[in-house]
Amino acid sequence: MLRGLKVMIDADLAELYGVPTKALNQAVKRNAARFPPDFMFQLDAAEKAEVVTNCDHLSKLKFSRTLPFAFTEFGAVALANVLASAQAVEMGIYVVRAFVRLRQAASLHEDLARRLAEIEEKTERLELSHDMLSRNTRNQLRQLFEAMRALTVPPDPPKRPIGFVPPEEKKTPKARSKK
Repeated sequence: MLRGLKVMIDADLAELYGVPTKALNQAVKRNAARFPPDFMFQLDAAEKAEVVTNCDHLSKLKFSRTLPFAFTEFGAVALANVLASAQAVEMGIYVVRAFVRLRQAASLHEDLARRLAEIEEKTERLELSHDMLSRNTRNQLRQLFEAMRALTVPPDPPKRPIGFVPPEEKKTPKARSKK
């Protein structure tokens, strides 16, 4: 966290995208119009010292004369589109696919929430116009709507396991037991 933003330092992104840090910074300078201030910024000397102190893997920056750049999530995605390495191209494709899936999931949940609200409104109008529903039935309907509303909330993304996962386990799907 720097300046209240979650960022990645240029050296870390260079490693992620499989390019030297110098090449990454040159690509950024050649495409400066693609990196507005909310995408990236250059650290000042105090921020650099803080990063070097807090992040052991960035200790080599301590002796660097240049101040590193920090990239927000937007900048990291824009960087994938500027760099030509195979890893950067792969990451750009991955991000586009993730955004499409996210938009599809959001529209599905939005549609379910809208339909649920319509049904709830109709039920309340029915309840008001016909005072035939008992108190118990009304409570049961409210509980049903609350449960359905909870189902429209997107689930948390699955958490990655901690530790080493052998390549065989990554490739083979887990067998499900039938009961």
